[in-house]
Amino acid sequence: MNLTESLLTALDSLLTNKMRAMLTMLGVIIGVAAVIALLAIGNGVSASIESEIQAIGSNLISIMTDTDNSVGYQALSVRDAEMLADPLYAPAVKEVAAQIQGNQQVLYGRRDTRVTVAGVTANYLDIRNLTLELGGGLTEDDLDIKARVAVLGANVADDLFPDDEFPIGKTVKIRGVQYEVVGVLKARGGMGFISDDDQVFIPLTTAQSRLYPVRTRSGERAVHVIVAQAQSEELVDEATAQIKETLRESHDIAYQADDDFTILSQTDVLQAFDVIMGTITIFLGAIAGISLVVGGIGIMNIMLVSVTERTREIGIRKAVGALKRDILAQFLIESLVMSLIGGVLGIAIGIVTSNLIGNLSADLTPVVDVGTVLMASGFAAAVGLVFGIYPAWRAASLRPIEALRYE
Repeated sequence: MNLTESLLTALDSLLTNKMRAMLTMLGVIIGVAAVIALLAIGNGVSASIESEIQAIGSNLISIMTDTDNSVGYQALSVRDAEMLADPLYAPAVKEVAAQIQGNQQVLYGRRDTRVTVAGVTANYLDIRNLTLELGGGLTEDDLDIKARVAVLGANVADDLFPDDEFPIGKTVKIRGVQYEVVGVLKARGGMGFISDDDQVFIPLTTAQSRLYPVRTRSGERAVHVIVAQAQSEELVDEATAQIKETLRESHDIAYQADDDFTILSQTDVLQAFDVIMGTITIFLGAIAGISLVVGGIGIMNIMLVSVTERTREIGIRKAVGALKRDILAQFLIESLVMSLIGGVLGIAIGIVTSNLIGNLSADLTPVVDVGTVLMASGFAAAVGLVFGIYPAWRAASLRPIEALRYE
């Protein structure tokens, strides 16, 4: 019997018992669908967060206080930011901005929302690649006079000014003090981090004097984060080394272990995120793989039943000249076909399911790549092959005379 005849015989056997075949394939269908859907969603989340990080800028470096070595104080100050912006100290650094932030209630009329209110330097929005939808940004004059002005994130503006009410020139209240809205940012979207769409930005000096009177150990006005922009992505490592050297000099630190600051570049964030997503992907794949194993056991079980039911047929075929390899191929191909059909159905269901889940979030676009489909197909074929070997071998090993006697 050639391969075509074996394939046709396998299809005929499956069509004869449609319901049984479908129920048998169910485990494979669920397993493959789970693999496709989970990996597609995982790829979508990964792409979304990587896009968000890249949109912020791949050459950005964030400096924050190391709480283990700062003895309860914020370690960074505006003077640190000014030193890092000086080419004499850090020539690989292009620009530097500072930020201090906290959660505040923001009110407009009878509407209110609790969001992050950040005091920032005038260049902060530009360094973070935040663009304005309406109005203007913060200026150096605003910082000099500690102006009570605010730039709203897109979501904050929508919450406080619904129904297309024009926000520029209006006043909002933060901790009982009025701030004039001078700008509204374009929606950035994204997921996984504090969204810029849900923040309010005011001048750093205003925030330090009115909202966050935090001091460093030496008594200077503190900031929570300093954001440095390297001259290029290739100079991020060099800029990081210069920042460390400058801050150690500024804070009179002799040993690396005593650093009261920590530095994190966008490259570090991406690498850490890739490790996390890789672990999650393996975990999700293992869960989906369990369904495939269960499906494979179901295939083996039903193939053993099929061998028992068709014992007399096997005896007749052997009596008329069928070789052991012919019987082996027939049952192995039948198992493989059942698994592959289940795999194809599982792929289709997995793609539909991932798209349905993706429609629930505007920030999530599931990504079904060729590698995922090929991997799922390979698993399905392997399940059919591995779990079909024993039943096929058992069928091929039947002695003709015993098989013909079977009732």
